[in-house]
Amino acid sequence: MFYIVDVFTEEKYAGNQLAVFEDAEGLSDTEMQQIAREMNYSETTFILSKKKRNNGYDIRIFTKEEEVPFAGHPTLGTAYIIQREITKKPVEKIILNLKIGHQSPKG
Repeated sequence: MFYIVDVFTEEKYAGNQLAVFEDAEGLSDTEMQQIAREMNYSETTFILSKKKRNNGYDIRIFTKEEEVPFAGHPTLGTAYIIQREITKKPVEKIILNLKIGHQSPKG
């Protein structure tokens, strides 16, 4: 399942568009990149599991060209979807386990 989120706006079809895919753990890096390219938004995020790991949710962020360790509107939009569709209740905070701080080789 995936969601399209308009971030940084209070109205539909405005702001920064984001595609958020849930239960993406079975997707390969190549598949996530292909999906992001197909969505054609500046970023697409993948929630790897609905279950927490290390007190947070494992998230991957892809642009049309590559995976990125962090991006602003994708983290906000993904946290919104986790709160609305996974926890299904107001929570004080949502921790996203991102690749920030980790370097991956380009090739």
